[in-house]
Amino acid sequence: MRQRSLIAITAALAAGALTLTACGSRDKDGGSDSGNGGGTKVVIGVDAPLTGDLSAIGLGIKNSVDLAVKQANKNKAVDGITFEMQALDDQAQPSSGQQNATKLVANKDVLGVVGPLNSSVAESMQKVFDDAKLVEISPANTNPALTQGTNWATSKTRTYKSYFRTATTDAVQGPFAAQYVFNKAKKKKVFVIDDKKTYGAGLAGTFTTEFKKLGGTVAGTEHINPDAKDFSAVATKVKNSGADVVYYGGEYPQAGPLSKQIKAAGAKIPVVGGDALYDPTYVKLAGPASNGDLATSVGAPLDELPSAKQFLDNYKAGGYKDAYGAYGGYAYDSAQAIIEAVKKVVADNNGKLPDDARAKITEAMQNVSFDGVTGKVSFDQYGDTTNKQLTVYAVENGTWKTVESGTYNGG
Repeated sequence: MRQRSLIAITAALAAGALTLTACGSRDKDGGSDSGNGGGTKVVIGVDAPLTGDLSAIGLGIKNSVDLAVKQANKNKAVDGITFEMQALDDQAQPSSGQQNATKLVANKDVLGVVGPLNSSVAESMQKVFDDAKLVEISPANTNPALTQGTNWATSKTRTYKSYFRTATTDAVQGPFAAQYVFNKAKKKKVFVIDDKKTYGAGLAGTFTTEFKKLGGTVAGTEHINPDAKDFSAVATKVKNSGADVVYYGGEYPQAGPLSKQIKAAGAKIPVVGGDALYDPTYVKLAGPASNGDLATSVGAPLDELPSAKQFLDNYKAGGYKDAYGAYGGYAYDSAQAIIEAVKKVVADNNGKLPDDARAKITEAMQNVSFDGVTGKVSFDQYGDTTNKQLTVYAVENGTWKTVESGTYNGG
């Protein structure tokens, strides 16, 4: 479960496979993830928080990619290709993510990367991958600027051609949550809080814009320090504001204690957040008072999707000690998209990887389309998923329960 060292490319290998060093190497052993009986080795990199507060989600991403790799080898998904995985720990830190991106680029066997979890980490990695023409697919990034530019709300511009994602964006998720809170939960006065990070601030912004558009009132706003533990001052402001709901843009390590302290301050109102709250750890941190809190998350519940049954069965059979988490299905589909792109490139090159495999795979990714674990997997002109499905979850008796699934109804 820890960071793996880079695969050494020896002098003998370089001399014996000159045409393969830029796109893959011969590896008869195949490593622990192999199952093709040798062939050209293709490594799928993974970048996620494998340690620290968000490791529960990160390990689910890593395990799901590992499963995709093992299934590809077992089923001989690409003739003559053996897939392996190299997972690196970014600890949810942009600086670590950038270092990991550099390491993955340096390994010539890496022809695609799944990750990262955090939008702020993605910002630090995108240019490194794009300069190397190495495709990156995130199963979890939701900030719209990553694909559509900083002025995405008024003028969309594709930022990096090598960046894709299988999770829908906050341009959809924030308004979707606002519509549910205002129209169905019947909450009209919100107190908005965020953690000042790329994901949290962006999500809070899109929620607020739609909530006000619907006729809702913003009773107050506050920014918290994500390293803080004491949110009592903010909780008191929420109590005094008269708000009937709190919207929090951020992640569960802070959201759980925040919710608990808001309730303790006397504001017996629900806390609502995005996909980074949808984890069992949130409920543990928030305590019994979290009953009634809400979260939106990408896609539909995997246990309700016929397309996910095989993934769920295989994940269980794989013996992974960590849950697949909120993004497991999307991580599996991200890895599968890389495998599909490799398959296309190999087929177009007489059964072999070309010397410019990275560039060709990045180019092929734009037209990848298949029925995945989470539904139809394909990408629009910005690299965003065409799957805009979202789900509202509520805490009931200490666990997250599905409320309803749907899509954002609006522009």
